[in-house]
Parts: sequence; C-alpha cells; structure tokens
Amino acid sequence: MPTKTKRVPKDLYEAELERLQVELVTMQRWIIETGTRVLVIFEGRDAAGKGGAIKRVMQYLNPRSARVVALPQPSERERGEWYYQRYLQHMPTAGEIVLMDRSWYNRAGVEHVLGFCTPDEYERFLEQTPVLEKLLVDDGIILIKYWYSVSDKEQQRRFKSRLKDPMRRWKLSETDLLSITKWEDYSRAKDAMFAKTDTAEAPWWTIESDDKRAARLNTIAHLLSQIPYQHREPEKVTIPDRPEAQDYERPPRELYKYVPDHAAELG
Repeated sequence: MPTKTKRVPKDLYEAELERLQVELVTMQRWIIETGTRVLVIFEGRDAAGKGGAIKRVMQYLNPRSARVVALPQPSERERGEWYYQRYLQHMPTAGEIVLMDRSWYNRAGVEHVLGFCTPDEYERFLEQTPVLEKLLVDDGIILIKYWYSVSDKEQQRRFKSRLKDPMRRWKLSETDLLSITKWEDYSRAKDAMFAKTDTAEAPWWTIESDDKRAARLNTIAHLLSQIPYQHREPEKVTIPDRPEAQDYERPPRELYKYVPDHAAELG
C-alpha cells in the first residue's frame, strides 16, 4: 500500500528536477541514436496533475523527436472509424518519444461513465486493448502507462483554485465537474479497466499525486528507469570565430517595423 507522501520542499524539488531533466536529455540522445520508439500514456483523475508532469518531462527535450499528443473530441468522420484509428496515426517513429495526454483509455473512463459509448463498444474495448498493446510492444515500442491518483479532497481543492485563476479557468469544464458527482462511478470504471488492461506486456504504474512536486519527480525518475539508455557524449562542437564584416552595410533601422518596447514601460 502506498503511504502518504510528504510535500517535497521547493529547494530540494528544483534541484532534483534539474538533475532528472538533464538525464532526460541524455536519454533522448540515446533514443535518437538507436532509433528506439517510446510511447508514454498519461491517464488519471481530473486535476490529478498529468499536464504538469508532461510539461516537466517535455521542458528541455528536443521537440523534433519528442511530442505531446492531446486529441480533441472525435470528429464526425472519426466517429465512423475503428475506435483506435485516430490514435494509432500518432504512434512514435524511430528515434521518437510520444507523450499521450489521455489516450484510447477515454473509452474506459469518461465515455463509459457518461454514456458516450454503447455497452458493446465498452466491452469490445476491454477485450481488444490488451491485444492491441501487445502488438505494439511485440513490434518493439516501449509502452509505459501512468495512472495519476488524487484524493477527493485534493481534487476538490484544485477545482476551487481554478475558479480564481484566469490562466487555468479553461481547465474547469462541465465534464471535469462531473468527476465530482460521479466519483464512485469513475472509481468502479478504473477498477474494471485495470482488471482487464494491467497486463504483463503493458502494466499500469500508479502515481500518487496529492503532492504535485513528488508526483513529477517520481514520474521522471520512473520513466528513466524504464528506458535501457546508455550515456552518450554529444559530438564535440567548436564555435568558430566570427569573421569581420566585409563590404556589408546594414540598411537604416528606420526602414523596419519594430515591436513597441512594452517592457521598457514597466515599473
């Protein structure tokens, strides 16, 4: 049983986060060089801290070979496709990391609880998903699945804080609020999902996230432990001396349009 995590002090958090993010960059270099494919799925309760963890994982990675996939509601055309189809087109290519901010597991959670899919579609999902994930793993993709767990009291506190924050108010949708009134329904759905999809090939890893700092550190540390990367020294780069300008005269500045200096007006 997990024990309650004490809040990590800010100075320790920032120091360890920096160390882990340096390791992520090292890990990515190995992934690129070896052509490894990595898919990381982030799921969990609303307001459990998935987005913040993803942001810290991505912060210093090369975006040319690492990306976040956060799909909107399916279009009319996508509703007529095989359920997994719109997700599978985002699978990683050689040398790439894909972080999924929610995934095909929408069907086992919000779609099932709120009645957006039929009982047959739900049951089919629970049967097909382990097969699909085994196929991905058998093909060589490193698949890691994280479930962010947050207590009901902490979720309520985070929802209330979003009401007062204009930069996070968009995170408080009607669907999010239903996660309060349907807390037990989501709990049962999660239990059923784990029972069917927590497999040897693609296990679920639970992250206690009442302390966001601890959750972020634990996520990155565990992610690093799941990739068999080796330290590779970057190619040596020599910055050349800048040659003196010859036969070039810059046009008058007055010919160009400059953004107004808003910063100079502060204070």
